[in-house]
Amino acid sequence: MRSSALKGKKTVLRLLIVCTLVVLCAACTAGRVYKRPEVKMPRQWCIAYPVAAGVANVRWWELFHDPVLNNLIDVALKKNKDVRIATARVQEFAGRFQSVQSALYPSLDYGIGAGREQQSLERNIPSLSLGPDRRQSSYRFQAAVNWEVDIWGRLRKKREAARADLLASEYARDAVILTLTADVAEGYMSLLSLDRMLDTARRTYASREEFLRLFEDKFRGGQVSDMELAQVRSAFESVAETVPDIELQIALQEDALSVLLGRNPGKIRRGKGIGMSIMPEIPQGLPADLLERRPDIRMSEENLVAADAMIDVVRDEYYPEISLTGLFGYASTALSEFLRDTANYWSAGLDVAGPIFSAGRIKGDIQRAEAQRVELLNEYLRTIQTALQEVNDSLFKIRKLQEKLKIQERHIKALKDYLHFARERYDAQYVSYIDVLDAERNLYSTEIANIKTKKALFIAFVECYKSMGGGWGSANKDGERNLPSRAVQVPPATDHRH
Repeated sequence: MRSSALKGKKTVLRLLIVCTLVVLCAACTAGRVYKRPEVKMPRQWCIAYPVAAGVANVRWWELFHDPVLNNLIDVALKKNKDVRIATARVQEFAGRFQSVQSALYPSLDYGIGAGREQQSLERNIPSLSLGPDRRQSSYRFQAAVNWEVDIWGRLRKKREAARADLLASEYARDAVILTLTADVAEGYMSLLSLDRMLDTARRTYASREEFLRLFEDKFRGGQVSDMELAQVRSAFESVAETVPDIELQIALQEDALSVLLGRNPGKIRRGKGIGMSIMPEIPQGLPADLLERRPDIRMSEENLVAADAMIDVVRDEYYPEISLTGLFGYASTALSEFLRDTANYWSAGLDVAGPIFSAGRIKGDIQRAEAQRVELLNEYLRTIQTALQEVNDSLFKIRKLQEKLKIQERHIKALKDYLHFARERYDAQYVSYIDVLDAERNLYSTEIANIKTKKALFIAFVECYKSMGGGWGSANKDGERNLPSRAVQVPPATDHRH
């Protein structure tokens, strides 16, 4: 009895030694380490502004100093359905990461059983001694442990890929937030510009209606011809038809903005008019900062990290899987004898399983994984190039629209002076009303163009902050992460646009 117990202890000791050696081997085994691809970034933007505002975690929409806009964006961040969908996907990938990570640790299971049965007396089983009672009870409890030892790093690489997928889902949510804030701001600015256009159209409509009534009276008195009256009426109707068109655009814009806010289509409250809104400052930052700021670039890189890790995962399929198993339990036909030493049982083992012939399956999986990495690498580089283009485009837009706005304002002043003089000369009967009409028409079209330019300039500022990746960090406080930044190497610039 003591001899068998001693043998059992020696067996357990050998298994412990084997387990220790396996764990040490697993700790010393490491796969390839991800290295961020070297990206050639310009040292500065195409246009340098002396005054700039920080952008990394700035709630840039607050720089417009419009409380209504701030409230609209806050509502959208809380209730927009796209944000909620993206947040749910993050939770989905978080659960997947937890599931994948659990494979690195041993699993412990238990089993409990109790039963009663009646044996047949007609079976010829010499070893079965039933006695006078054909009924028999059975009780069982066992605990089983199983652990796949990650010697080759396959499970750790799976965890790395799952972590990268989780981070990519978080950055995808951040990209949704960034796009949402920009869309709400652009939609709101478009709404304000339409309001201003409607006011201008109604003011011009009222002015031309007054002149139409005056010309109708003059026509009845024989002071003007029917052709002159027709010209005045044509000018009046040309403005009149723009009013319902602008009102329709306002209704459609309100409906679109309502959906962004996560509610049914309806009216949108306004704050300052577009003429009263304050132009924000140009955001600052070097091109290399885009690699850390823009969520779409971060998402693309995490997809690349996952693909890089999966190459090691499929390569490790060539190597055997090593698992340690153990079982311990009690079994008895009598409950009173259940916990006796004679009722316990156990087993321990080491399982090794690997491929012998796979008909090229593993080789094909490796080829597919490597091709996916090349695909995602080029997608990552393309995303960076697109980001650089968007920033440069927005900076050029801001500069040229600012120049255009100044020219238009001078043009409007000149047209107002011209209209004033034309009306004076018309009242003095030096010119016909056609000259006044031409002056009004030119002023109206230039004022409408000026409103559109202001809207385009505001939207260009929004696009600039969006393209530089501003605002999503501060807007998404629940998603704050303290992640190590992947090193960025910026070589010297080779060209620079002035």
